[in-house]
Amino acid sequence: MQESSTSRLNFEACLKCSICNTVCPMMAVNGSYPGPKKAGPDQERYRLKDPAFYDYALKYCLNCKRCEVACPSGVKVADLIQTARLKYAPRSSHPVRDAMLASTDLIGSLASPFAPIVNGVLPLKPVKAVLDGAFGISSKRTFPKYSREKFVTWFRKEAAPAQEAFGRYVSYFHGCYGNYNYPQLGKDFVKVVNAAGYGVHLLWKERCCGVALMANNMGKQAARNAAVNIGSFTKALDKDEAVLTSSSSCTFTLREEYKEVLGMETAAYKDKLMLACKWLYEKIEAGEVHLRFDPGFRMDLAYHSACHMQKLGWQDYTIRLLRMIPGVSLTVLDQNCCGIAGTFGFKKEYYPYAQAIGERLFEDIKAAAPQAVVTECETCKWQIEMSTGVPVMNPISVLAAAIMP
Repeated sequence: MQESSTSRLNFEACLKCSICNTVCPMMAVNGSYPGPKKAGPDQERYRLKDPAFYDYALKYCLNCKRCEVACPSGVKVADLIQTARLKYAPRSSHPVRDAMLASTDLIGSLASPFAPIVNGVLPLKPVKAVLDGAFGISSKRTFPKYSREKFVTWFRKEAAPAQEAFGRYVSYFHGCYGNYNYPQLGKDFVKVVNAAGYGVHLLWKERCCGVALMANNMGKQAARNAAVNIGSFTKALDKDEAVLTSSSSCTFTLREEYKEVLGMETAAYKDKLMLACKWLYEKIEAGEVHLRFDPGFRMDLAYHSACHMQKLGWQDYTIRLLRMIPGVSLTVLDQNCCGIAGTFGFKKEYYPYAQAIGERLFEDIKAAAPQAVVTECETCKWQIEMSTGVPVMNPISVLAAAIMP
């Protein structure tokens, strides 16, 4: 794993204005966390002098990037913290748990063939008690369900032949959630992209983006996944195909974290890898794509801009796209962190912080009383559905439901 060239050199640009501290959701609920300014730029000076210097409070950072969005000097505060955790963090007190939560490809491959059994067993109180006591996974956390048929299996059997009728194509990075947990999202993606006049290809090879691996201090494994994915992106670009995604966290990791945290080169593909909503909106605005919407479609929705979506700055593309659907009534929620931060909210010791951070968002959703919340982040979906009871949809699924066949 190479050292990031940007993140580790720009900490001197910190003005010590503490604006980053004012937007940090963890500081608001946890007095043990010193805040992004101290954990990031301030302590980086000590870490560079003495690699043994490590603040145990770094484990509380959500990597939500709100500090980076707010920083007037463009300091990569969260990236400084992430790289420090990968380099200096002591061995986890729950290594098995962390490996299980981070190894999404492995766990998904093992769970999918037995999905009905897994989905039936995980909610049982005795099972939750064992996971809580032996592994440190909160017994209060609900788990996403697994699908017996993976998206890639469905695609190769049902969708791949029809794609060859199109004269232009995109490649799809479906992510672990879309493959193992909710393949309907991938099916919706294919429907929408086909309606736009494009065929869909799968990538040559796809691995988990690595966001959970990095969050659990498994940097070497994340770098191996990144190398495979970057190779696949190169093959897609050789065919002049944009790489489209449906998850904001995957997208942010592939575009930004590979370089800033893992130190890998992303310039060759970065501008050609984007969320499907951004790509589709730009095609519609350019007059290249025309979608027909069902005049009878009606939905009252609330849009939640996930933290990594906010850092990408692409939420307006989704909002404008949803507002193109005649039957949609859309409330845009204030941008508040949901608190789950990927695997963070599954861990017993962090679960109370995750729920406390998300409380403001939960209250806003209940006040809006939508039929569904819309967001590009699957872990935000899990957190919101568990904490409010309101269903959550990816915007691609909304579009798939609204467009004419």
